[in-house]
Formats: sequence, C-alpha cells, structure tokens
Amino acid sequence: MTNNRAVKVLSLFRTVAITEGISFLILLLIAMPLKYYANMPEAVKYFGWAHGVLFILYLGLAFELGAQLNKGFLWLVGAFIASLMPFGTFIFDRQFQKKNV
Repeated sequence: MTNNRAVKVLSLFRTVAITEGISFLILLLIAMPLKYYANMPEAVKYFGWAHGVLFILYLGLAFELGAQLNKGFLWLVGAFIASLMPFGTFIFDRQFQKKNV
C-alpha cells in the first residue's frame, strides 16, 4: 500500500466486510427463524434489504481494493466466495491481515 487512497479503501473494505458478515449471520440465525417459526416475515424483509446493500457495497469495494493493491482475479473470486458463506468475510479478513502485516 503506497498511497493514501489505498489505505482509506482498505479501512472501509474491512469495516464493510465485518458489517456484511454480521448482517448475513443475523439474516440466517435470527431473521429466517423468525420468518418460518414465528410467522414474522418483516425481519427478513428489513435485514435482507440491509444485507443486500452491504453485499453490493462489499463487492464494489473488493473490486476497488483489488485494483488499488494490484490483486489478481483469484483474490476477487475469493472475496466473492467468502461473502456467500457464513463467517466467510471474517475468515477472508483474517487471512488478508496475515498476508499483509
């Protein structure tokens, strides 16, 4: 990381990655059970919408960060796959920190 822009994008990416991971877990572990077991579909509606926005923001920042840090296509694929798995963004962030510290 040589420029100030990359540092800002990295900080924002990490924040969004963690927030997106938390929203995914809330959606899976709280909102979905509320929908199917307590007949409260509103939880999925609102948390699903928030998670969707965070997911798109996460992917956009992954593209930006990949360009800033000259990461390859496989890094972007890894970021995408991490966003589809529970705890994936947390693991991806941890691996990213290990390689860049």
